[in-house]
Amino acid sequence: MVENDVERTVGAIRSGQAVLLPTDTVYGLVTSAYLEDAARRLYELKGRAVAQPTALLASSVDMLFECVPELRGRSAVIARLLLPGPFTLVLPNPARRFRWLSGVRPDSIGVRVADLPDVAQQVLDAVGCVMATSANDPGGPNPASLDDIPARIREACGAVLDAGRLPGNPSTVIDFTGEEPYVIRHGIAPAAEAIARVREALAA
Repeated sequence: MVENDVERTVGAIRSGQAVLLPTDTVYGLVTSAYLEDAARRLYELKGRAVAQPTALLASSVDMLFECVPELRGRSAVIARLLLPGPFTLVLPNPARRFRWLSGVRPDSIGVRVADLPDVAQQVLDAVGCVMATSANDPGGPNPASLDDIPARIREACGAVLDAGRLPGNPSTVIDFTGEEPYVIRHGIAPAAEAIARVREALAA
């Protein structure tokens, strides 16, 4: 396991290994979003059921639109309004891209663009996007530091990026696939304020 080696971390992700990546909220367990086998290995490592969705974390909003070109119109307005930021947005995915991330809802996809620590941003700029989930046991404490991450997860990772202590609250998850937004998880960012901003923008 190598810490804070950007080149090594990029190589690990591209080869389908799991790595630990600091975000704007908690430490993430990530791997290539493009490799279904890598995604399944990450699910096994975390102990997460494959029926549960996992977010796509992109290096920028423009890269997000390259990864999921169907995010146009309403979805594009929402994404540009709230990202980058501490949100996970569940948006329509009509082409069913990255189906191994979408769980039982292949026609939707959870997406993130975060204000990352510099070392993590360098990695994302190189790889474009990753699949990302929190680096904890299912239902376990949110990992605000590397010490909070279970040893079995740390030991299985090909690389680690250490940005010190993070806020420790997860992203706020809002589902925008229906006519009315639905808050799946209240996290670090106020959901009501975000929804109000979206409604105002869409009504303009």
